[in-house]
Amino acid sequence: MGPVHVEQEVLQAMTRPMITHRSKDYKALHQGIVEKTRKALGTDMDILMVGGSASVFLEGVIRNGVRSKTLGLTNGSFGDRSIEIAELNGKTVEKVRVGWGKAIRAEHVEGRVKEDIEAVHWVSNESSTGVFSDSKEIADAVRSQNPAALLLIDAVTSAFAMDLRLKDLEADAVVFGTQKALALPPGLAMVAVSGRLLEKAKTVPDRGFYTDLLKVKKQNDENYALTTPPVSLMYALDFQLDRILSEGMQSRYRRHKEMADAVEEWAGRRLNGIFPEKGFRSNSISVLNRGGIDFDKFHSSLKSKGYEISGGYGEVKESTFRIGHMGDTTPPAVKGLLSVMDEVLEEGA
Repeated sequence: MGPVHVEQEVLQAMTRPMITHRSKDYKALHQGIVEKTRKALGTDMDILMVGGSASVFLEGVIRNGVRSKTLGLTNGSFGDRSIEIAELNGKTVEKVRVGWGKAIRAEHVEGRVKEDIEAVHWVSNESSTGVFSDSKEIADAVRSQNPAALLLIDAVTSAFAMDLRLKDLEADAVVFGTQKALALPPGLAMVAVSGRLLEKAKTVPDRGFYTDLLKVKKQNDENYALTTPPVSLMYALDFQLDRILSEGMQSRYRRHKEMADAVEEWAGRRLNGIFPEKGFRSNSISVLNRGGIDFDKFHSSLKSKGYEISGGYGEVKESTFRIGHMGDTTPPAVKGLLSVMDEVLEEGA
């Protein structure tokens, strides 16, 4: 899924006068973002930020937390990417591959977290399949076998859309960015990190510069950025966090579930249902079984009516399509899309 819709008032927040990132005004902005993010996610973890996509920190947490060996769990394209990132950074990766459309469960890691596994990494919400795995279940299964193993989680399409229960989860890294459920333009990577990961980083060589969490944290502790940050985007993030906290996180999570439920009901009634297994379905993105429809024709008709969705991804590209419903999208907006999709189907697309 590409960047999501950004509300006009959020875009407008980006037009404030530019400030230098070494000023008192910047420090206040940076500090406010960190404090509001912690409050929204219910965590005391360090919140680090750098300019770029979330992939910066997906790479960074591997480079800082692993000297040689990881266990990579995957049930889709982005889990595969997590493994690729680790391997391209010279790490040995033991792999657990779960069927597409299935959740990663404790049983899949049973007996796999040996003493030489330094970290286990997975995607909490696999957007190629629409599967939301229970990260707490996975984390507990890892800890029961090797308490020293770090827990590194890709939460790019789950943070701020579904409750990750960070205090109960006790992960070592939770990575996300601005362009998904935060409903902002792309360009800022964020990660919640544990003290345990930062301590491990002190023993790991070749952390790079931009991806060195210790360098980022040193600046972050002073409410500064390591390098020039996207200040305009940070204005919008600060503004958006106020809106999110005003809505309330539990209300936000309920809204996302309501949108997912509406799509699931429609898919069961009009097509061949939702692709992922029941009980582990994402509230931020729905992956629908395409059935016999010509997706290109269907999508072209939708676009002519002012709507856009996404095709399938990876191994299920030809048999599914995807509908994103995250960020500032509302249940009425989703129902409006589904109504237009009804029209397109009735027109024979």
